[in-house]
Amino acid sequence: MEIAFTIHSIMRELNEAYVTQEDILLGTLTVKETITYSAKLRLPGDLTKSQLNDIVEGTIIEMGLQDCTDKLIGNWHLRGISGGEKKRLSIALEILTKPTLLFLDEPTSGLDSASAFFVVQALRSVARDGRRTVVSSIHQPSSEVFALFDDLFLLSGGETVFFGEAKLAIEFFSDAGIPCPSRRNPSDHFLRCINSDFDRINATLQGSQRQLDTKGICDTILSCSTTAHIKGMLVHKFKSSKYAAAARTSIKEISTIKGLMVERMGGSKASWWKQLTTLTTRSFINMCRDVGYYWLRIGVYIAVSICVGTVFYDIGTNYHAMLARGACGGFISGFMIFMSIGGFPSLNGHYGVGVFILSNFISSLPFLAFMSFSTALITYNMVKFHSGFIHQLYACLDLLLSIAAVESCMMVIAAVVPNFMMGIIIGAGFIGVMMMTAGFFRLLPELPKVFWRYPVSYINYMSWALQGAYKNDMIGLEFDSEYEGEPKLPGEFILTTVLGISLDHSKWWDLAAVAAIIISYRLLFFVILKLKEQAKPVVREIYTRRTLHHLKKRPSFRKTSPFPSKRHQPAHSLSSQEGLNSPLH
Repeated sequence: MEIAFTIHSIMRELNEAYVTQEDILLGTLTVKETITYSAKLRLPGDLTKSQLNDIVEGTIIEMGLQDCTDKLIGNWHLRGISGGEKKRLSIALEILTKPTLLFLDEPTSGLDSASAFFVVQALRSVARDGRRTVVSSIHQPSSEVFALFDDLFLLSGGETVFFGEAKLAIEFFSDAGIPCPSRRNPSDHFLRCINSDFDRINATLQGSQRQLDTKGICDTILSCSTTAHIKGMLVHKFKSSKYAAAARTSIKEISTIKGLMVERMGGSKASWWKQLTTLTTRSFINMCRDVGYYWLRIGVYIAVSICVGTVFYDIGTNYHAMLARGACGGFISGFMIFMSIGGFPSLNGHYGVGVFILSNFISSLPFLAFMSFSTALITYNMVKFHSGFIHQLYACLDLLLSIAAVESCMMVIAAVVPNFMMGIIIGAGFIGVMMMTAGFFRLLPELPKVFWRYPVSYINYMSWALQGAYKNDMIGLEFDSEYEGEPKLPGEFILTTVLGISLDHSKWWDLAAVAAIIISYRLLFFVILKLKEQAKPVVREIYTRRTLHHLKKRPSFRKTSPFPSKRHQPAHSLSSQEGLNSPLH
């Protein structure tokens, strides 16, 4: 059952905005920062700084957020604003562009009665002061909230039970022979009259051997058939009522208005450069303030790198060191970048896909660089890999691009799978396959040529990164032979015979291959988001059809007689628990 209410004013030129049921907000930003960044992204770029600030301040005042302007929204480790304030903030973000039509999906869900009242009161203020039409679905509003509605649209099983002024709904139900008791919330009364979702349960209770024991339960609830019949009666009565006639007249009048257009407030009015700088700044601030985004990972990386450095400390160039160096390089290129699964900022229609991807990469680059450089320098100097500035710089760049490749790969996976847990599972499996074909667990020349060698190992970023790391460390070094007195073994010989690494190309080509794979992942991420953006209307249409198909199978959706059957009349009424006379006989 749903109640849709409208608080409206008539405008000739229409544009619309939509507030979702879930609050999609960055918990690390303050209320004012959130509104300011949204304004910079969505409002025209020719606005001056003072004009932009005036709009932001006006929106904050309009939604009653003055007391929490500088408070953080809050997340898993930051205490933030209340649920009602979050909802009002979500509404504030949508009214920045001054839409004449504002749609909301259950704005009071999850809120206490006081918070729900203030949210709806704020919506009423938005409608009255800003001359906007507000349309919202809402579940079980309190009597105080119900009193704020201008119009009421009562639905049951996809059928219209009532549409008209909210204050006239009580009169409509009374005329139908189902008056609302004086001490009951009108919305509760309406929903209990038409909600037949529990029909089968009531029928089972009444027909079971425990009928006498459950008589008290059946006395306070409408029976299955009676509820369905009451709903059918109300639907039938509404179709021939003055309220339906008034609605048809209004629709006819609106349809005859010339030049009436509904414009969707999508996209951004800001320039591409303005979008890039704003998104980059916002993302960077979010990453700085969110401990779990990068700081925790940086700490883990440094701790693990110290562990690796102590295990392989001063590894040397003896005979056994050649395999130990390979094992250490394999661990760094494989297992350490396995931890590189970062967070993903939300993407909406307020900015382009391309600028979103670029801004996310730019804002994350300093953190990735710090994480990879600190890790590489600690391990490189403790293990005593091939000395020299160029060798250390290459090790840092190799690890940086490897981590960036994993993050780009995980973004592609996140764009495809529906939730975070599935992304973790699929991502772990994918990275496991990359590790298996990187050339450490089995040498590259020994991989089966069909599929695993060609093409998997060639599109495997870890394979190229590991080859480059081996070349960077071993070329130019000499290792002791197995037996004393024999000539030393050059690093090139170890690479080709023991580790199966080809020396046909330079280590810098290996690094370039990793960079090319990163670009490919980012482009694939862009294509997937674009396809999802275009496919979303089609998916919604298919989902709507399937939902309607399933609804038609429910008892509450089936066509019923408009007149109740006496055989199924309940012994007591809806209001019997209140000690009032029954309106249903």
